[in-house]
Amino acid sequence: MIMMNERLILLLALLAGGVLGVIYFGGLWWTVRKGLSSERPALWFFGSMLLRMSIVLPGFYFIAHGHWQRLLLCLLGFVIARLVVTRLTRAAEKPVDLTPEASHVP
Repeated sequence: MIMMNERLILLLALLAGGVLGVIYFGGLWWTVRKGLSSERPALWFFGSMLLRMSIVLPGFYFIAHGHWQRLLLCLLGFVIARLVVTRLTRAAEKPVDLTPEASHVP
């Protein structure tokens, strides 16, 4: 039987996974937007990947604290955050025409 304290810890693990997911996927969305218009997109993408991974991986490690249940709920929160960020960014995104010269073709 799970005690009330453990339930609170598991809920916090789920929420922390959501926060990590928002950081990771929000950062990815921001990087794609900045990287597409940058003169050095590889630097943006590589630097962003390193920064995002250096936040998320230790976050999972510290949240799990050796308990697979916490790790599983943290991962669930991470995946839920992916769905939320994807939906929010898709709604906020205006269609980008990457080939403006194609609209001048007769």
